[in-house]
Amino acid sequence: MSTPYFKNKCVTQLNCTYCDSVLCTRGMKAVLLADTEVELFSTDIPPNRTVDFVSVCYSTKTCKCKLRDVACLKCGNVVGYHVVAPCTPCLHSCNNGHFWMFNSISVVPINRLDASGEDFPDAGGIPAALPFCQPWLVC
Repeated sequence: MSTPYFKNKCVTQLNCTYCDSVLCTRGMKAVLLADTEVELFSTDIPPNRTVDFVSVCYSTKTCKCKLRDVACLKCGNVVGYHVVAPCTPCLHSCNNGHFWMFNSISVVPINRLDASGEDFPDAGGIPAALPFCQPWLVC
């Protein structure tokens, strides 16, 4: 369940650490729900032609979400994962509705400027992603 808290988060462009290609222009700093000590970046829009799946689905010991690793299409390095099927406890936790995660060590965040070129936009100033039906994939 998303809260107004997330509307104040800075929106960033995320570049691949390994090859500097742009992976996402709508990233947000986040923490892992299952372990809030782990910082990462997330987005609510599936990255278009920048990453692809590189493994089969898996779950962690801390929750039953189904995850699948993603790699940069330019260099092939794993840069994060997609939450293919979130578990019920995670869906009911305070979350930002983002299901594409990027490892902090695998991306370089670059603060975006707004249309005026003078200020950093926050999530409240960026139009919401178009709603889409996410049929939870079977792994």
